[in-house]
Amino acid sequence: MSRSRREHHGLGAHREQLRGRPLVGAHDACLPAQALDQLDQVEREAVIVVHHEDHVGGRYHAAVIEPGPGRADEQSTVLSIVVPVWGTRHDLPRLLPALRRALEGVEPRSEILVCASDTSVRPIVEAASAVFVESKGSGYGDILQTGIEAAQGDRVITMDADFAYAADFVPIIWAHRDDAEVVIGSRYVRGAVAEMGFSRRTASRLLNRVYRFGLSVPFHDLSSGFRLYRRRVLLDIQPLEAHGLDILPEIIVKAQCQGWRVIEVPFWYRGAEPWNRVRMVQFGLAYLETLGRLLSLRNSVRAADYDNRAFDSWIPLQRSWQRRRFEVVHSFMGPQASRSTLDIGCGSSRIVQTLPGVVGMDLGMHKLRWLRAPGRHLVQGSLTRLPFADGAFDTVICSEVIEHIPRDQVRLEELVRVVAPGGLLILGTPDYSRKRWLFLEWLYGKVFPNGYVKEHINRYTRAGLQRDLESLGLSIQNLRYVGGSEMIFSARVPAATSGIAPAG
Repeated sequence: MSRSRREHHGLGAHREQLRGRPLVGAHDACLPAQALDQLDQVEREAVIVVHHEDHVGGRYHAAVIEPGPGRADEQSTVLSIVVPVWGTRHDLPRLLPALRRALEGVEPRSEILVCASDTSVRPIVEAASAVFVESKGSGYGDILQTGIEAAQGDRVITMDADFAYAADFVPIIWAHRDDAEVVIGSRYVRGAVAEMGFSRRTASRLLNRVYRFGLSVPFHDLSSGFRLYRRRVLLDIQPLEAHGLDILPEIIVKAQCQGWRVIEVPFWYRGAEPWNRVRMVQFGLAYLETLGRLLSLRNSVRAADYDNRAFDSWIPLQRSWQRRRFEVVHSFMGPQASRSTLDIGCGSSRIVQTLPGVVGMDLGMHKLRWLRAPGRHLVQGSLTRLPFADGAFDTVICSEVIEHIPRDQVRLEELVRVVAPGGLLILGTPDYSRKRWLFLEWLYGKVFPNGYVKEHINRYTRAGLQRDLESLGLSIQNLRYVGGSEMIFSARVPAATSGIAPAG
C-alpha cells in the first residue's frame, strides 16, 4: 500500500487519535493498543483500517488489520535476491553481473545474497559486489533457509545458481509484486516453456500433480525455485522442516494454509541439469515424506480455508453436512439476509463469501486473510468482547463456535448485546444429549484426528442452551438439526430493548 493510500485510510492522521478511542455506543471497548503497536513490531507491515460502514447505518466502528507492504525509506533495502548454491554446478560468473544489470532498472535499493556451504565460491561472489552467506547445512533447504534469514528486503526473490532462470525474468516477476504475497515463476502454466530432459520433466510433472491433487491446492508448479515473496510471508510460515528440495512445496502449502495469496506466472525454464536414477529416487522419497506432513496440516483446522474446502469435500457426509448447515442458517435469516449481519467465528465461511451485508469476524488473522476480497468487511475480534456497538446488527450468526470456548468464558449476553431490537440471534452447536452426535464425534475423531473434535471442550445440550437463551429474554423462533445431532437455534431479541448491557 502506497503512502498516499495509507493516508486515505486515515492511518497517518488518526493513529494517535485511535489509540484508546471508544468504538461507539454504550460499549466501552477500545481499539487495542497492541494492534496499533503492531505497525512497528511487524516491520510496519500491518495497516489499521477503521471502517464506518453505511450498510449498518454507521452504528459501529470496526478495527481491521490488513497486511500491506512495508514503508521503505531511502536507505532501507526493498528487494533481496537470494541465490542458493547447491552441489557443484553453478554459473555465478555470468549470473551475478546479469542480475546487477537487471536490478538497475527494477529496484536500486536491492541486495544480492549468494548462499552456500562451500566457501570456494566466495571470491566470485565478492568480485561481483554481492554478499556471500555461509550455510552450516549442505542441503538445498538448509542453504535456502540461510539466505532467507539473512535477507533484509521487504521482498525476496529466490533463484537457482545455474542460470536455469534467466536474470532477464526478474523485471517480469517484479511487476507482479502487488498482485499477491507469493509469485511463482511457473514452468507448467499456459505460456510457459520448460526445456528439460524427458525423465526429469516426467518426474517433475508427476510430482507436482500428486501435490496439487493430494493437497487440494490450485498450483501447477510447487517445485519451482524461482519465486517472489513478501518477506513477511517467509517469517510467518516458520518453522520450515524440509532440508532438501522438498522445502519448495512446503513453503507454498504453508503460505496457502496461512491465508496468503499465491499466484503463478509463466516463464522460460532452461538449462536444467539432468538427474540420474539414484538422485531421483532420493528426491522422490524426501518429497513423499514431506507430502505426509503437509497432508496433516492441509486437512487440519489450522488451514485458513478449512471450512471452504469442507463445503466442497469429496467426503459425502462432510459435504452434505456443511451444505445443510448453510441452508438452515440462510433460511433462518429470511428477508434479513440482505441486511446487516455479523458472522462470528466465520472462518472461511460461505456465508461471508456469498451473502451481501455480512461482516465476518474471527480470532484467526490467517482465516480473515484468506477471505480478503474487494467490498468484503472482515474484523479480527474475540467472542468474549465484541468490538461493536450495542444493537449494531439485525442478525448475528454464531455457528460452531461456543463449543470451542471454556464455559466460564462464553458470554451469550455479549452476543445479544450487538443484536438490534427485534433482531435475530442464530446460534449453532452440537447437541451432546444426542447419542448420534456422540457416535459421530467418536468416528470423526478416528478418521480425522486433526479435525475439530479435540477442540470441543464445551458440551451443550438442547435443554441447557434453550434455558440460557430464554434467561436472557430471547424468544425461541425455531430449532433445526443438521444430521440429527447439530442444533441450530433462531432466537429473537425483544423489540423494546437494544439488548443486554455490556459485559463487565
